[in-house]
Amino acid sequence: MSTSSLPLHSDCCRTLSPSAPLCLFYRPVFVLQTTPCLGVLNFAHGFLFVANASHLKNFLSAVRLAHRGTDVEALPIAALVPAKTSEIEKPKTKMIITSRKDYPLTKNFPCSLEHLQASYCKLARVDMRMLCLKKLLKLDLSHNHIKQLPATIGDLVCLQELHLHDNHLESFSVALCKSTLQKSLRLLDLSQNKIKALPIQFCQLRELVHLKLDDNELIRLPFRMGQLSQLRFLSAARNKLPFLPSDFRKLSLENLDLFGNPFEQPNPLVPSIQLKIPLTLLESAARATVNYRIPYGHHLLPSHLCEDLEVAKTCQCGNACLTSFIQTTVTMNLHHVAHTVVLVDNMGGTEAPIICYFCSLTCYSQFLDRYLLSSR
Repeated sequence: MSTSSLPLHSDCCRTLSPSAPLCLFYRPVFVLQTTPCLGVLNFAHGFLFVANASHLKNFLSAVRLAHRGTDVEALPIAALVPAKTSEIEKPKTKMIITSRKDYPLTKNFPCSLEHLQASYCKLARVDMRMLCLKKLLKLDLSHNHIKQLPATIGDLVCLQELHLHDNHLESFSVALCKSTLQKSLRLLDLSQNKIKALPIQFCQLRELVHLKLDDNELIRLPFRMGQLSQLRFLSAARNKLPFLPSDFRKLSLENLDLFGNPFEQPNPLVPSIQLKIPLTLLESAARATVNYRIPYGHHLLPSHLCEDLEVAKTCQCGNACLTSFIQTTVTMNLHHVAHTVVLVDNMGGTEAPIICYFCSLTCYSQFLDRYLLSSR
């Protein structure tokens, strides 16, 4: 018998007492009987194999003898017959842990897990063993003491839901925004943490449908919020938002909750003027690059210029502006971007201030004329 037909590894085995059952992940599934016979087994795929410890020890001894060239007919092994459905233990796909005493400290998590919840476990960091669960679809680490997320969470290529409610997070890293989570993540719950701002790259998580940011310390929402084209449910209640980013008007939501933010009273007649006339060469070149969609990258431009171009502002006329612009805030009815809107205050309001940018005095003057006309 060739060794290639029995790819058995020592790391698949563990020592047990004679009375204890032994479980291995193998496929096909067989039950050991008493007739001495050995068939060729395919161990290439994972499936749970259960046998009496003494029988299985005999089986492993037979494998060793076969490897040494012993005649198959002389091997001391029970027959292998297909197992009954009732005798097969299915791979574990869900594990819920809700207390520190139940948290596994010495055993690994089953590699077949698709849903893992470890709440109220006083975790100060993400357990690295969790990051080996490549089939994981949902990871719930709510109600812990986690301060920072490892970039390797982005290696969970199937992850669709990440729940981090009620932790001590202060940031969400750029590395996670640029990871495979861009293609897989549908739900992200960062509520009840200590986050003050999210990176510009956050909006690269373009498959997000649910985003929960309630009860943080956010002073602004991501600049490119409008890039989250799949987003349907957004809650950012009880933060410190003074206004919404201009890109916010591009969203198309089912439900929006911005209750309890200290929104400023907009005053379009008192703008912040940062317009430089004439425009600098840098400003003119940057505007042309964005307006004409000229390709650029770190191989062509310094990193700081690439970063500036990524956060170029958009005027009401559709053209770009970089550092030379006029800024003001106007009132937006949140029903323009969401079907269902939770009241933003106790007065029953559904309006919030949103930033507007203007690339020139002409654009601002045209806006001002429209605003004054509508206010009559």
